[in-house]
Amino acid sequence: MMLAPRVARRVAAVAGLAASALAGAALPAQSPARPLLDSARLRVAQLDGQVAVPGLDSAVEVRRDRWGVPHIYARTQHDLFLAQGYVAAQDRLWQLDMWRRVGEGRVAEVVGARAVERDRFARLLRYRGDPEAEWRSYAPDARAIVTAFVDGVNAYIAQVTGGPDGRRRLPIEFTLLGVDPEPWTVEVPLSRFAALDVSGNARNELARARLVSLVGAARANALWPTNPYRALDPAPGLDLSQVDSNALRPMTEAARPIPYPRSPAAGAGGAPPPPPDADANGSNNWVVSGRLTATGKPIVANDPHRALALPSLRYLTHLVGPGWNVIGAGEPALPGVAAGHNERVGFGFTIVGMDQQDVYVERVRPCGGGRAGRCVFHRGAWVPVRVVVDTIRVRGEAPRVVRLEFTAHGPIVSEDSAMAGVAAVAGAAGERRAYALRFVGSEPGTAAYLASLSLDRAADARTFREAAERWKVPSENLVYADVDGNIGWVAAGLMPVRSWSGLLPVPGDGRYEWRGFLPFASLPHALNPASGFIATANNNVLPPRYPHAINFDFPSPDRALRITDVLRRGSGYTVADFERLQHDEYFARAVALAPVIVAAAGRRGAAGMSADASAAVRALAGWNHVMSRDSLAPLVFAVWSEMLRPRLVAVRLDSASAAARSTLDPDTILRMVTAPDARFGARPAAARDSVVLAALDDAVREIARRLGTDRSRWTWGALHRAPFRHPLADELSLPSVPRGGTSTTVNATGGANYLQTSGASFREILDLADWDNSVAINVPGQSGQPGSEYYDNLLPLWAEGRYFPLVFSRARVEQETAHVLMLTPRR
Repeated sequence: MMLAPRVARRVAAVAGLAASALAGAALPAQSPARPLLDSARLRVAQLDGQVAVPGLDSAVEVRRDRWGVPHIYARTQHDLFLAQGYVAAQDRLWQLDMWRRVGEGRVAEVVGARAVERDRFARLLRYRGDPEAEWRSYAPDARAIVTAFVDGVNAYIAQVTGGPDGRRRLPIEFTLLGVDPEPWTVEVPLSRFAALDVSGNARNELARARLVSLVGAARANALWPTNPYRALDPAPGLDLSQVDSNALRPMTEAARPIPYPRSPAAGAGGAPPPPPDADANGSNNWVVSGRLTATGKPIVANDPHRALALPSLRYLTHLVGPGWNVIGAGEPALPGVAAGHNERVGFGFTIVGMDQQDVYVERVRPCGGGRAGRCVFHRGAWVPVRVVVDTIRVRGEAPRVVRLEFTAHGPIVSEDSAMAGVAAVAGAAGERRAYALRFVGSEPGTAAYLASLSLDRAADARTFREAAERWKVPSENLVYADVDGNIGWVAAGLMPVRSWSGLLPVPGDGRYEWRGFLPFASLPHALNPASGFIATANNNVLPPRYPHAINFDFPSPDRALRITDVLRRGSGYTVADFERLQHDEYFARAVALAPVIVAAAGRRGAAGMSADASAAVRALAGWNHVMSRDSLAPLVFAVWSEMLRPRLVAVRLDSASAAARSTLDPDTILRMVTAPDARFGARPAAARDSVVLAALDDAVREIARRLGTDRSRWTWGALHRAPFRHPLADELSLPSVPRGGTSTTVNATGGANYLQTSGASFREILDLADWDNSVAINVPGQSGQPGSEYYDNLLPLWAEGRYFPLVFSRARVEQETAHVLMLTPRR
């Protein structure tokens, strides 16, 4: 890779410095020298003692507990959030710096030309509206809070870039990449980029358009069912066969992991990370009332599912100051807490999945001076596109000047050279087809998760709903409970009102415009339901006869059904009960599918099966349908499912359909296997058996290829592992751990190539009878600094399905304190 030699040289230089610094120092017993890690360890942030911080009004006390959670005690709100920014930078500075670069479109400054296109796309997403409306949306004091937080981040940046003494604390990643962190502006936490991938269906619109163009709308509806059902509605006059299925490639590329150079000296050789996981944006939450708990008070449980990463996406903190006493997790680049509790209210979230995006097919042509002046056709007239000229700095190359264009619908992401299939004005010269992305992120108040500044201070059901009205992006199922015993839920988010389905691209000529946004009072919600509990897991949450369309692509309901089934059958619940439920790996679909394999094998007979296949069938016959990491049956079933899918696609889809939709939804697979129809041929059951057993033969061969021929080593966890790979150097990576579950079990462990690449890196269970009895986990640790005691200390707990106490009272915090750092004003 282009920069790998540079990184290799820096690895060697850092290793030399580490060797000098550690000369004579004792290394851990029976541990080989690891120069890069040793150098990183020397840079770990100061956690004890006293440090002067500019901008503080008075001293702030930071107590880190033995799990790495900072408990911050301040005398003013300003100092509280300045300290939060400072402490977050201590633990996650490299992550914060790259988060800023991604959002601002400045990654090419670090990794070179490979990131130019993603930088251009990120710049297209910047909020360019009214700044006053933006700030008012989050909270009345949001600007002051964000300003203080940014000042805290900048105070730490100044310390670690302000001369030799400070630079000894600069995280090692900056040295490896040869860059320095730069000061933040108050606009950095307002980034729209972070919310894009959890806010809509733009890429699905293009995929459906391709399918419709091949097989027609009716068959496309059958092959790709909507939930709830909605007939597809192609726009008259728009030939979907001419719509470029790669029109959003810049958006797709921007969502991929950053293409960092990796050092051969670190042992990685530049191998790419696993591809993004389609199931990465799931989550579970539930809340139960006191009549279903052992204490008589509610319990809230939440485990958001996102991509597993090193360092973690989430960061836990405890903020105590005037008007504030809140603990929980958020993204480290943002002030406040997104999921957690204050003294009176506990809350958590899962993605609703509101359709907050649309693809518009625009007609553009030169007007008044060639490409320097272009117009777009809208409402019967050619109107000028809005243009912003920007410059992207590129490492190792000359800067790139880019032209960013915007229509009434949003940024132009890409364009075609031909106009076939679009009703064009006769004689229009130089006309092209462009693709604009409409995204609610262009509206005020749509920086992801920043509305939590209002949620954090809710005191009861009424004030929680008032705060939730500020929540716009991403759309979230916000569940809550208060110490008075109330439980509730609202599907919060900024939902566009459309006259069409939103499932397909539409022309930008003015016929398809948003008609405002759904009023907050019209969003689905509940308060103290008769069932005594509320559970959501990205499933279809629409109440019966709900009159508004918010989404037609809800994921599988499997997780929600399992959670609901467990909650409905029990009472007297405790925190420990919900620890077990968050790790539940019962796979309901296997109850129907596994017996089909066993029965088909019985009809074939032992003489027609290999020894490995026979062993697999015996394991399935005695299986309890739990995807345990330590068992053979879950391994067989998981690999069989992968081998089965392409065989069923060949049965179900003709070649044209398969070209556009090469997979099947879980319900279709279940129906095809358990109730074979004429698509299998004249003897459907026998043909089904042949397909099922052929997939089994494929599966045992694949298992042997991956795990060897010794069946004693054949377990699901031997193949299904969660990697924690440092983006720059394998010496800084952590060991992978065996995992159970699947993408649709409550313990969601989805991924690619049998790896768990997404799931619950953070979990919380909140006990409203005693906040100190609450628990949490955040993998692999609170710190992003290799060598820190908090870099990987939580990985063993997470791997075993365990938690740590989320201590809240001052007495318990003092009892569990491992480090005390006093931040004092710099006079």
